[in-house]
Amino acid sequence: MKIYNTQSRRKEEFVPIHPGKVGIYCCGPTVYNYFHIGNARPFIVFDTLRRYFEYKGYEVTFVQNFTDIDDKMIRRANEEGISVKELGERFIDEYYKDADALGVERATVNPKATEHIPEIIAMIRKLEDKGLAYACPNGDVYYNTQAFPGYGKLCGQNLEDLESGARIDVDPNKRHPMDFALWKAQKPGEPAWESPWGMGRPGWHIECSAMSTKYLGETFDIHCGGKDLVFPHHENEIAQSEGATGKPFVHYWMHNGFINVDNQKMSKSLGNFFTVRDISKEYDLEAVRMFMLSAHYRSPINFSRDLIEQAKNSLERLYTARDHYEFMLAHADDHEPDEADCKLEDQIREAKEAFERAMDDDLNTADALGAIFEMVRVCNANLGEHSAKHTVKAALDTLNTLADVCGILRRKNEEKDERIEKLVSERAQARSRKDWAESDRLRGEIEALGYTVKDTKQGQQITKNS
Repeated sequence: MKIYNTQSRRKEEFVPIHPGKVGIYCCGPTVYNYFHIGNARPFIVFDTLRRYFEYKGYEVTFVQNFTDIDDKMIRRANEEGISVKELGERFIDEYYKDADALGVERATVNPKATEHIPEIIAMIRKLEDKGLAYACPNGDVYYNTQAFPGYGKLCGQNLEDLESGARIDVDPNKRHPMDFALWKAQKPGEPAWESPWGMGRPGWHIECSAMSTKYLGETFDIHCGGKDLVFPHHENEIAQSEGATGKPFVHYWMHNGFINVDNQKMSKSLGNFFTVRDISKEYDLEAVRMFMLSAHYRSPINFSRDLIEQAKNSLERLYTARDHYEFMLAHADDHEPDEADCKLEDQIREAKEAFERAMDDDLNTADALGAIFEMVRVCNANLGEHSAKHTVKAALDTLNTLADVCGILRRKNEEKDERIEKLVSERAQARSRKDWAESDRLRGEIEALGYTVKDTKQGQQITKNS
């Protein structure tokens, strides 16, 4: 498998640190509100990465943090007259509801910043001891970017270029404009923890360094997140982690592209800012997942209702195929596959191999979905009433397996009503003796029970109306 590494700016062959195991850290949400569709993209994309590694037989440790202390959380908690902890717990619960609906599997560990204060303080102390951090008289602690030679290597710029290109708030406590806060002294009304520098709270960047190294080790395989996190967040994580440990922090950096809404940058001022919860009122979030996977993760993607409708329709085509294969499997002959069956099984294997080639090529989910649809097209054209059960099962099992890697087709089919099964069988018999009047009458009964009947050269396709 090849992965595009943001740091090297090229595709690299994935070689795990520990054979058969993969450690992944994905930046999670700041839990002060429902997460928006821009946040949803990395959650979906890197959940799919995890699923694919598991499909390939790896044991995956997937860590995704919750930032549960920060300026936005403090402001909102104060506005609502509740504690920051109460606000965080509420929106962690809401995160899980929306993530579950998107098919995002629970992380191996979901660490919270507030539960790792000792680890954060210990890392800052290490940085102080090495001259990479300095305390200010007011109790703030800053990272000394001038003392870390590799600063800027992820985004590909040196310290001077970064300084000239950034809008920086003047802070007399900083030794250099690009220095960043590791620890913030307590302000009136803010939650705080005891530290060697006085009461305060961690900066944003240090939490991820402390938690990722705790759960994945001082060097781990993959760190991922949105493109907007390359600088300063991930750049600062490298400086902190490598500064503290003296070891390479991460082997592969993966970043997904931005989302536009109706061809415009998502912005509250433009009125095109949507949370996933907003979208869920109009669409099944499985269609949103399908949409997100329809483009390569590093490419920008344009969100629009028309495109979500297209994704929804594509998803329904796969559900219809699955329903059809399940129906055929229940009625297929249990004979040895003939020449046509064997040819179709070869085509199913080829589609699976095409899926794997796409996913192995830097997680190309767009082409991987194309391989699934091509398999369905071929199966729909060639599976018939005389297909061997073994062949039908191969089509169904492959569709389910590949769909599971993508996190789609999660709705479970309700058990078909015995009456429907009986009517379908009777209609097949009527058609075989060319009793068209009886066939039409039975079609009417089936459709009255909420099913659609489609006659194809392969036989009847029966689908439950949604």
